[in-house]
Amino acid sequence: MANIAYIRVSTIEQNEERQEESLRKRNIKIDKKFIEKVSAKDTNRLELQEMLEYIREGDVVYIDDFSRLARSTKDLLELVELLEKKKVVLVSLKENIDTSTAQGKLMLTMLGAINEFERQNMLERQREGIAIAKAQGKYKGREKVPYPNNWESVYKDWRERKIKSKEAMEILGLKKTTFYKLKEEYEKKLIEP
Repeated sequence: MANIAYIRVSTIEQNEERQEESLRKRNIKIDKKFIEKVSAKDTNRLELQEMLEYIREGDVVYIDDFSRLARSTKDLLELVELLEKKKVVLVSLKENIDTSTAQGKLMLTMLGAINEFERQNMLERQREGIAIAKAQGKYKGREKVPYPNNWESVYKDWRERKIKSKEAMEILGLKKTTFYKLKEEYEKKLIEP
């Protein structure tokens, strides 16, 4: 049985120290940490996926709060279900919830719904702001990143598990978010007739 910490901040500029301090304050002995600086817009995150591969029956995964693990109710509940199938307990420190209890499972569902509601409200405000900026000619959006010349060969090696995600990103000279965005676009093109 191992105590595992999953720590996530949304950007490289943010510091994960607050989440680590939260664990220290509670005197939780952590055997392994998975730390990443990336958005939780989906579950396709390198450290999260590595943690999910690493965990074993009887392990306990500690997170500072549910928003560190997932932003959508769907993703959160799917991750919890996956942890339950692996017989791994999830403990959220901020919400004081332990998924091994009935109360924890109930609270998890409720908190997930509230987080999703808040995120949707924030996105709606963001869309409204962008619409106003566009109408005023102030919003240009981000420039599209082109596929690197060696994209297809590296993608093929990555897809066939000859190389790991981190290695593919290094070869291509891409950041995590850009790599996964290009991957999604590329896979959509492959599916479309």
